[in-house]
Amino acid sequence: MRNSHMDVIRGLAVLGLMYMNAYSFGLFEFGYVPLQSPPFSDHIIQWLSLSVIDGRFRSLFCLLFGAGLYIQWQRYQQVEQLQKRLKVLAVLGLLHGFLLWAGDILFIYACAGWLVIKYLDASDEMLLKRGWQFLLLAAAITFLLALVDPKLIIYRDSADFLASYKASRGSALTIFVNNSVMFIVMLIALPLITLWMTAGLMLFGIYGYKNKLFETGLTKFCKIKVLLIALLLSAIRISFEYQPSLFISALKEPVSWFAALFTAILIIHLVVMLTTKHGFHFIALRCAGKLALTLYLMQTICLLLLFKVFYPHWVLSFNHLEYYVLVSGLVIFQLSVSVIYSCYFKQGPMEFIWRKLSR
Repeated sequence: MRNSHMDVIRGLAVLGLMYMNAYSFGLFEFGYVPLQSPPFSDHIIQWLSLSVIDGRFRSLFCLLFGAGLYIQWQRYQQVEQLQKRLKVLAVLGLLHGFLLWAGDILFIYACAGWLVIKYLDASDEMLLKRGWQFLLLAAAITFLLALVDPKLIIYRDSADFLASYKASRGSALTIFVNNSVMFIVMLIALPLITLWMTAGLMLFGIYGYKNKLFETGLTKFCKIKVLLIALLLSAIRISFEYQPSLFISALKEPVSWFAALFTAILIIHLVVMLTTKHGFHFIALRCAGKLALTLYLMQTICLLLLFKVFYPHWVLSFNHLEYYVLVSGLVIFQLSVSVIYSCYFKQGPMEFIWRKLSR
């Protein structure tokens, strides 16, 4: 029987991803570039992002993906079928990354999933052990790389930013080549950082599923402990934002990852509790969750059209609030599409293609 809680969480995750991904569709290599004198709303949204958005929805997706692998393994009772599904997902990810957007996550998930399936029959202790080892390894590598090659602060009126913006306004071929180069860089970085982080989170997802996290949520004691850790790590991360130290700056990303993990677990608990104890149905989110792959690729197309074709100048003028307003509009649009589509079809077009090619 399909777990409706997981559909709701998956819908929340795929829609929430846009609030971080949208910054990278104008100039991928820069993401959000602040003004030298940003509006006060930028600070508010930055605090909000560091507390409940940055990495949280990505972590949710990884936890769900791991749990999904375990469910499929229970259903098929053979690893070969899972490997085929992951191969197809990897191809879809490569096509998405090279042809559309270098920030693709599908190929990363496929590679991490290939590593994780070796632990599908592992004990709970082994899942936790390997999960922490992978996450700590990724955090250590990220920390060391940030020390060796620190990020420079770039403002929107800087020469580097304006030069990159002018280069991005070239022909379709130029845009394609630039995107392909950035995706190749992402693929090179995959074994160093992203693979281990993603695989570690997936292992936690398997552990959570086996221990009924997606069915009954956390125990009272665990809920309090996870909440305190999430609040502490988020507060530490916010405080790091205003520290000039190179050492502290290198710690930003690792701390964000751990804060995101505990916040994602709390989100899962909250959804389960609201659904089981308070009768919330979250019909629109559940429909979106069933179309997660389709919606993810739709987001790429919509944001590329907006930032590369119709309104490329938005990169020069948009602040955090304007990005959030835009994304919120797209969220409402995708929720509406999901509900209407689900009235006529049981699975999304990309979900159908993925399943068909995996047979």
